[in-house]
Amino acid sequence: MKVSGSFTPASRAASAASANYLVRPRRKKNRDTRSREYLTLAEVKKLRDAARGEGRNGDRDGLLILMLFRHGLRVAEAVALTWDDIQFDDGTIFVRRVKNGRESRHFMEGDEIRQLKQLRRESAASRFVFCSERGGPLSNRSVHHIVQKAGEAAGLPFSVHPHMLRHAKGFQLAQKGTDTRAIQGYLGHRDIKSTVIYTQLDPGRFKGFGKDI
Repeated sequence: MKVSGSFTPASRAASAASANYLVRPRRKKNRDTRSREYLTLAEVKKLRDAARGEGRNGDRDGLLILMLFRHGLRVAEAVALTWDDIQFDDGTIFVRRVKNGRESRHFMEGDEIRQLKQLRRESAASRFVFCSERGGPLSNRSVHHIVQKAGEAAGLPFSVHPHMLRHAKGFQLAQKGTDTRAIQGYLGHRDIKSTVIYTQLDPGRFKGFGKDI
């Protein structure tokens, strides 16, 4: 006799089948597809160079990857950049952070400025720095596709996503011995707990610890 409200695993499966429910496969975690969530400097360069050689928007895409890395930009921050945020006179960029992050102004390097000026000439009709062929901002999905495609073209042995470039900048600054508070300000973290992960994984702070005999 079946007790009301009591179900065995078999009865649950039968009920699901009769209701035409679809059982979705378990989504793989990031660690199942790649061993780490950041890129090395050599990998960033390979990614940028690969993007440059992909299609008619290669120069734009290579610059996008460069700026995602250099300024630790999230995808939403990159696609929201407008030419009003770029100050060629003093070589700075105004970074509006999402996720309640702290806004900041960063200096740009010479090669970056030259590439931005060229992009400005090619997309003069749009107010967005990284725009589609219709003049509007690139979508988040487009940026993910650009980075993933560049990773494949570069022959990287794991799937790549844009946030790995932000992490790459955090680790690079930590390995250079940059003050943690300065890294926090550069990446726009409200809470320094989000920043210390880069210093915690920096092997430089343990240099010489293995010396004994």
